[in-house]
Amino acid sequence: MASHRRPKQPNQRAYAAVLGVTAAAVALSTNSAQADPMPDPNKKGVKAQVDRLYEEATQATEKYNGANEKEEKLEKEVESLQETVARGQAELNKLRNGLGSMATAQYRSGGIDPSVQLLLASDPDGYLEKASTLDRLSSQQLTTLKKAQEKQRTLQQQRAEAADKLEDLEETRTELRDRKKEIQGKLAKAQRLLNKLTAEEKAAMAAEEERANRTSARAELGSQSSATGRAASAFEAAKSRVGMPYVWGATGPNSFDCSGLTSWAFQQAGIAIPRTSQAQANAGTRISSQSQLRPGDLVIMRSDLSHVGFYAGNGQILHAPKPGTSVRYEPMSTSGMPFMWGVRIG
Repeated sequence: MASHRRPKQPNQRAYAAVLGVTAAAVALSTNSAQADPMPDPNKKGVKAQVDRLYEEATQATEKYNGANEKEEKLEKEVESLQETVARGQAELNKLRNGLGSMATAQYRSGGIDPSVQLLLASDPDGYLEKASTLDRLSSQQLTTLKKAQEKQRTLQQQRAEAADKLEDLEETRTELRDRKKEIQGKLAKAQRLLNKLTAEEKAAMAAEEERANRTSARAELGSQSSATGRAASAFEAAKSRVGMPYVWGATGPNSFDCSGLTSWAFQQAGIAIPRTSQAQANAGTRISSQSQLRPGDLVIMRSDLSHVGFYAGNGQILHAPKPGTSVRYEPMSTSGMPFMWGVRIG
């Protein structure tokens, strides 16, 4: 099948015009008044420092995304446990009431056996513990008693589990706040560096970004025939987002971070994949060699697995690179991020 040039995306120019290097550099602002860190002596120039801050911000973003995903899962688990405990408590109350009714009936019929007096105790939990040693209960009372004891033990376990989940949830929320603060701080430092640039320097950086977008628009993807199934559908969905801005923590449909783009695209194809790049790295069949990649495969980048995109064919990656950029095609060889492996979904 003949190679082809990727069709021009209608939204790319509109988004590229409003992005600007400085405009999209901070997705959230911060009022931090702390002094900037000393420049890295191994890095030369503002652009190198800004790029490093952006890289650190994207790495922190994936950790934030992981904590956010965990928070959502824990919230659902806690809610389910609390509902289960509430239902169990109602069932236990019903069993206790039943035991009390039996005891009351015995009393009215001509006195209470000493063993049955425990049924009217003011401490029902204490009663359940003591009554199990009695051998003078009726068969019906004994059956109800055993059910109540079992329900009480189950409730104690569920309450302990819910307490552990709540503690884990609070720790996760603390991590979320810390990650958010870290990302905001790095983006704010990058913005302060950019603000110190001259108009000429800013124009040069903006021109470089525009060149990257033009290169994306002209990307030669080669044959797409090997892209099949839902992965191909997800890849097509991602193609429709070219030109949309990178925003940390965003999952679309009009802005994305790197794993937000891939997870959103697969969702459009009817497949749920994990939210973070690290989890997506193990979500399917691992492809170790770049030569074996097919269009629509996920591409995992960096040694800490903190970046992901779609393999687009002909050595190109379709991804949301970093703050200040938009979803675009880039040669993997010039992305500045080492290839780790590919992942084939479906």
